[in-house]
Amino acid sequence: MAHAPGIDRRRLGELSELELTRFAAERPRSAGLLERARASMPQGVPNGWMAELFGHDPLWIERGEGACMIDVDGHRLLDTNIADTSMFCGYSPEPVVKAVSERIALGPQFLMPTEDAIVVAEELGRRWGLPKWRFTLSATTANTEAIRVARQLTGRPKLLMFEGKYHGHADEMLVTREDGELRPEMLGLLPSVTDEVRLVPFNDLEGLERALSPGDVACVVTEPALTNVGVVIADEDFHDELRRLTRETGTLLVIDETHTLICGPGGLVRAWGLEPDVITLGKSIGAGVAIGAYGMTEEVAAALEVTASFGGGDFVPEVATGGTLFGNALQLASARAALTEVLTDEAYERASRLGERLADGIEAAADSAGLPWRAHRLGPRAGYAFDGRLPRTATDSHESHDRELYRLLRLWMVNRGVWEAMEWAGPAISIAATDADVDHYVATLEELVTELTA
Repeated sequence: MAHAPGIDRRRLGELSELELTRFAAERPRSAGLLERARASMPQGVPNGWMAELFGHDPLWIERGEGACMIDVDGHRLLDTNIADTSMFCGYSPEPVVKAVSERIALGPQFLMPTEDAIVVAEELGRRWGLPKWRFTLSATTANTEAIRVARQLTGRPKLLMFEGKYHGHADEMLVTREDGELRPEMLGLLPSVTDEVRLVPFNDLEGLERALSPGDVACVVTEPALTNVGVVIADEDFHDELRRLTRETGTLLVIDETHTLICGPGGLVRAWGLEPDVITLGKSIGAGVAIGAYGMTEEVAAALEVTASFGGGDFVPEVATGGTLFGNALQLASARAALTEVLTDEAYERASRLGERLADGIEAAADSAGLPWRAHRLGPRAGYAFDGRLPRTATDSHESHDRELYRLLRLWMVNRGVWEAMEWAGPAISIAATDADVDHYVATLEELVTELTA
């Protein structure tokens, strides 16, 4: 991690201490709930990410309204983390509230289909151009099933991903490279989790060609643009060459649009004219209700037309997919309302305009203070390149990131009514946000850079 140029580290440390003290003093109810919760939950939270992702104690939230969260101490916060893009629809859009309320009253789950499943599958097919769809509870499980289908179809063992990726918390997806060696990314994983994985730097076409050349890779799984290391945009010829190489080597291409689907109806796949064999989705298509989905070509879907036989004659296995709550009535009612009434073309256009305006504001605030920062730009999402270089690889992004500065940024923002994004993400605008919300974010940032560089 680097030290951003133009920043007085002594002043940064002083401000960080002041802001952390203010944060704690203004949130006594959150502090009390956290202390109570430690007796019944590890780290005092229901999900470890809530304690680990932000560099300070978690907030306890009472409700959400539009583009904002309200915590138990009464602070109203413009949400630019939008729950890691899962709340891109904003909080409690009326069509979703109505659909979910009605579905709960009628029954949320039957382990049998409802008509909403057809409508959602048809709408996803219209947007992403793939004809067949299956549903899960998360993007992690959508990616897991897509990889299993690819292995079944190709008869190959290997999975290829790009350095800096995040495709979920399944074992094989949690592999990283350290000192030139592949290793488990987190604790609790077997060392052998690396055996069937290859990692290549993003935008490295020569490395990709070498990794695919043995002909043993079942599928490449990638985002259109990396989103877990700031934003890393593909080189102009990257996706064309990726598609050519995967086709030439008989490798399936799985594009994970879980984060990038906020960039437009049909995500970046539609915007950039990409041609995957499988698309994986999750997060915001459910408007906050847990969902994952994957779409596929007819050729890939054929692998799922085999139904297991458990009685009489020889046992016929099927691809390992499914779960008790996958494709449940509640998630599909929510997704139907979100896709047909909330995530409209106009809503995407407006959010992207605000995201561009936010990125412009970040660069203008930095420029006014003599700082070289550049803003990441990806539709409704912005971000920070503190050394002025937009990254081409995950390594570039890591080398330019200033963790201490970003943690001060988060504290400064939350103490002034903005819930900033996780440090490797960058702020994103929900479709419920307004120009005034962007103005508030930029003005608050301007105050910080003035304090840091005075």
